[in-house]
Amino acid sequence: MFESLTQRLSGTIERLRGRGRLTEENIREATREVRIALLEADVALPVVQALVERIKVRAVGQEVLRSLTPGQALIKVVRDELTAVMGAQASELNLNVPAPAVILMAGLQGAGKTTTVGKLARLLKDKRKKKVLVVSADVYRPAAIEQLRTLATQTGVLFFPSDAGQKPEEIVRAAIADARKSFADVLIVDTAGRLAIDEAMMTEIKALHAAVDPVETLFVVDSMTGQDAANTAKAFGEALPLTGVVLTKTDGDARGGAALSVRYITGKPIKFIGTSEKSDGLDVFHPDRVASRILDMGDVLSLVEQVEQQVDKDKAQKLAEKVAKGKKFDLNDMRDQLEQMQSMGGIGSLMEKLPGLGQVPEHLKQQVSQGREVPRMIAIISSMTKKERRNPALLNGSRRARIAAGSGTHPSDVNKLMKQYQQMEKMMGKMARGGMKGMMRGLQGMMGGMGRMPFR
Repeated sequence: MFESLTQRLSGTIERLRGRGRLTEENIREATREVRIALLEADVALPVVQALVERIKVRAVGQEVLRSLTPGQALIKVVRDELTAVMGAQASELNLNVPAPAVILMAGLQGAGKTTTVGKLARLLKDKRKKKVLVVSADVYRPAAIEQLRTLATQTGVLFFPSDAGQKPEEIVRAAIADARKSFADVLIVDTAGRLAIDEAMMTEIKALHAAVDPVETLFVVDSMTGQDAANTAKAFGEALPLTGVVLTKTDGDARGGAALSVRYITGKPIKFIGTSEKSDGLDVFHPDRVASRILDMGDVLSLVEQVEQQVDKDKAQKLAEKVAKGKKFDLNDMRDQLEQMQSMGGIGSLMEKLPGLGQVPEHLKQQVSQGREVPRMIAIISSMTKKERRNPALLNGSRRARIAAGSGTHPSDVNKLMKQYQQMEKMMGKMARGGMKGMMRGLQGMMGGMGRMPFR
């Protein structure tokens, strides 16, 4: 997300970063480039005009021109204004109500509502430790009901059955009663969508909203529709008392116009963004972190949180103890590290949050983001015998040829993997000399460090 905007803005910012002095002419030129970059990113025109004007007003004031480091001061102004237009800070769900807290999901057909219900249910279950019940009030698409049943099973949350012969209000009232009986903390309601906004759809969802009185009404919108996403959200916001927006498919949106437009046009906060198709691919939306990523400053806080949540601490502790005792780091250990990286979305997902990505050549980013290198490395190690994984010194030329054939790769790929293994083994030796604390610190940072190891 934001790739094209980041590339355009990072070039402009880089030219200003080291300037000892800025003039009004420099600033006019910079804001003109910012304006073009935003328009190319499909940001809604009123948002572009307001954002550029606010940057210009602050930039030509004392805050920037009289600063000791005017280039850096201007970057801060742009970052602050991008953050402000997206909502300043993360907006939490309001679940401080008598159980069950009802969350109503609205949106057009194809925006990813049902998938988002499953992701939100998992997020509330895993991160907020809530007992969650989900129900589908989409009586027009029986497949949506079955899809939600499957998602509920996969994520380990409760599912309330419904069928196409029932009325949406009846379904949700029965689900609320069931949620009380089963002591569920949260009930998430999936609703019917249409291919476009129409009167019948709005009438139906208004009636459903009035019947269940949800504490949260979230509008789910496909970010790839750009500024149209903001306009659709505005239409829904005029019909329903929305409490927030969920942007889906942001992993396929290179421009980011929706994220920069929705809050300004609707006045409603973006609460979550869908980051992948996986059941855990839903993140809380942090405007300040997103603004930093747009300006190629990275999103280290989110990266740290991701590692904290997804690294298997028991495995990390065992590996630390093993290496600290002088035992050799072997290929089984390397495979464990690769599998944990894969669970975090691969090298591409980690790299997106690192500063300076805008300076990386596009062909290298594409290569990494395709996500093939880690599964290939795991396949190569899995094609080895247990004895070979424990004792990599056994891997002579004939064994490497056999492993390459078994994993569907080339002997040169096996050689590259072994070079990376040797680098990691050296790194582990250095960390071991720093004692147990050094080992644990090194292991926590190792996932990001592996992103610097080119595979192919």
